[in-house]
Amino acid sequence: MIPAPFSYHRPKTVAEATALLHSYAEVARVLAGGQSLIPMMKLRLANPEHLIDIGGIADLKGIDRAGDKLVIGAATTQHELQQSKTATEAAPILMEASLLIADPQVRYIGTIGGNVANGDPGNDMPAVMMCLDASYRLVGGSGTRSVKARDFYHGTYTTALRPDEIVTAIEITVPPAGHGWAYEKLKRKIGDYATAAAGVVLTVSRGKVATCAIALSNLSDTAVLATDAAKAVIGTALEKPALDAAMQAARAVMSPASDTRGTPDYRTHVGGIMVERALKKAFSRAKG
Repeated sequence: MIPAPFSYHRPKTVAEATALLHSYAEVARVLAGGQSLIPMMKLRLANPEHLIDIGGIADLKGIDRAGDKLVIGAATTQHELQQSKTATEAAPILMEASLLIADPQVRYIGTIGGNVANGDPGNDMPAVMMCLDASYRLVGGSGTRSVKARDFYHGTYTTALRPDEIVTAIEITVPPAGHGWAYEKLKRKIGDYATAAAGVVLTVSRGKVATCAIALSNLSDTAVLATDAAKAVIGTALEKPALDAAMQAARAVMSPASDTRGTPDYRTHVGGIMVERALKKAFSRAKG
């Protein structure tokens, strides 16, 4: 199939983009890399009357670090992220997760902002941003505001974005030196969404977990922060009882759909295994 007819706009500034969104309100969609939106348009699952292409806005690209703050422009591609020593040294889980997204062709075009803003529970970066306690910089007709990744997702394709807003940047407080990280993803083949995936960012002090964040991909209608699972391992050296408790707590917040990747029971089961693997890997990487 081909998309329904639409009007195409290519603004050169964020102000132009948000003005267009304000003018066309509910009948417009923002195009960044297009790796999610274009397939949906071809299937007529999305039928915007106006397509606003933000790919030419220079201010939306780039990766910068100032002190303990890492800022990633929303139009930065996955490939550009992977090539950034600044980003991958500051938060190596970004690289680990990015390399598991789709395939190289998609990563050359797909953007970080598109991955986090789309609200697709199958996307990988939302869970990673939850682990990192990132914030999204949103710009619209009412000005600029910041929303935590942990508060941004309301449901499948439903987010905190207002109709005239776009995500312009992702802001991350750099984890402390010596932290541990991991993103474990089970998928059927290269390019597929996760059957189940889990991200972990933690710190270790005197051989025991001091802080921990665990988030899940494609195991509910949004990315999920598994708070109780993280609490289960705090103060432990990841002994088996602690791991078992974390897996059980993580599974308690999973509600995956039944699809070609498996039944809800199967996906919940392997989701717990992804949590266990991510915890073990992150713990082994941590220094403290």
